[in-house]
Amino acid sequence: MIRFLNAYFPARTVLLGLSEVLLATLAFLMAMVVYQGTLNTRIALHYEGGGVKLALAVAVSAACMYCFDLYDSMVLRSRRETFTRVIQALGSVCIVLACIYTVFPATRIDHHIVLTGVALSGSLLLLARRLFLFINSRPALMERVVILGDGQLAQVLLDQLEERRELGFRVVCQLTEEQEWNGREGFGQDSFPQELQRLIRAQRVERIIVAMGDRRGRLPVEALLELKKEGMKIQDGAELFEIITGKVALDSLRPSTLLFSPGFQVARHFLIFKRLCAIVLSSIGLVVTLPLMLLITFAIRYDSPGPAVFRQRRIGKHGKPFTLYKFRSMSAGSETGGQLRPADKADERCTRLGRCLRATRLDELPQLWNILRGDMCFVGPRPFVPNQEEYCARNIPFYSHRWAVTPGATGWAQVNRGYCVTLEDNVEKLAYDLFYIRNISVGLDLLILFKTAKALLQRRGAQ
Repeated sequence: MIRFLNAYFPARTVLLGLSEVLLATLAFLMAMVVYQGTLNTRIALHYEGGGVKLALAVAVSAACMYCFDLYDSMVLRSRRETFTRVIQALGSVCIVLACIYTVFPATRIDHHIVLTGVALSGSLLLLARRLFLFINSRPALMERVVILGDGQLAQVLLDQLEERRELGFRVVCQLTEEQEWNGREGFGQDSFPQELQRLIRAQRVERIIVAMGDRRGRLPVEALLELKKEGMKIQDGAELFEIITGKVALDSLRPSTLLFSPGFQVARHFLIFKRLCAIVLSSIGLVVTLPLMLLITFAIRYDSPGPAVFRQRRIGKHGKPFTLYKFRSMSAGSETGGQLRPADKADERCTRLGRCLRATRLDELPQLWNILRGDMCFVGPRPFVPNQEEYCARNIPFYSHRWAVTPGATGWAQVNRGYCVTLEDNVEKLAYDLFYIRNISVGLDLLILFKTAKALLQRRGAQ
């Protein structure tokens, strides 16, 4: 796994993305050579701004590939889905480049070159994907691992490593003190270390993942230390779970982990920088969007009776309540009694204009005022109403720790999880929120904003 912007990405997927950027560059260069010749292509690249034009076309291609989730685990293992999305991405490349060339004619490349480059890059990308699938399907090219434990964490890791071949792991065995995954009879506690060492050497294991629920008196520490001295990689299961899923393993989370973790201690200079950015960007946003917000205000008042701005109490940093502002998207008085019912896609409470506002997220523009005031920031755990927060805090361990930072208009849980309705949804949301708090940084905030922009373009997550 490669750590970038305080998040983790499979090394094979990153290499695939970089190789596809090179292939797209090669495809457009070949198209230029076909229509202009080698000499004229060199002249264009060095003296006529051809390099910048080429870089723009490749950047648009890479962005469209990412926006169509071509590096998502589900897409990577499906040839049919890959083919469909590659075609969609290449069609979007043509549309986006046409728009850019209309607005900025100086960046234009001849349309014959663009179309040929797109067609060539599509062919090369599909070949690269077939090669990627071949590599991922070869057991010999994967790291052989053993999972030590049989609890819920061990099962989740087993499922993840078997489904996500791009991670580069092959589970050859799952061991417990009572039984072995391959069906042989179990062995007792006294013989466990010896059997563990024998089996690992026989299976040519390269990594051991410790995912035991209760390790006290059961973890073969001495045997693992001997194996580590011989060069074996020993990894904590909760740590690996966090790396490959982007969320904290709540079932394995202990108070000591929070107590001694380097996370949950946000540097003061980072908070100052984040607050200054929030003030500047929210001020600019309010000024730029003021005409649009006035237009939306008049449209809401015309569409249905009631105030244009909806006010609601939310829980902020350190559990302190504040008033959140949004454009009203539902009929006035639809949430009387203080009970919040999450919206669904066909919610009868939404007005005609409200459905459009929620789909485009324009109903959240007044939150720029919350950000300017300091109630919220652009990135952080999403704030919820007091009764929902109190219910979750009573029923979900460690839930109040998400109040350690200022809530945000978007967050790590929002870009990975979406809407939360049930208690189980909120448990998973907390797992993402705690990951964000433990890894909070400028880089992770930028990654979340980038993912949010991608979700807005795809109109995902709106209800």
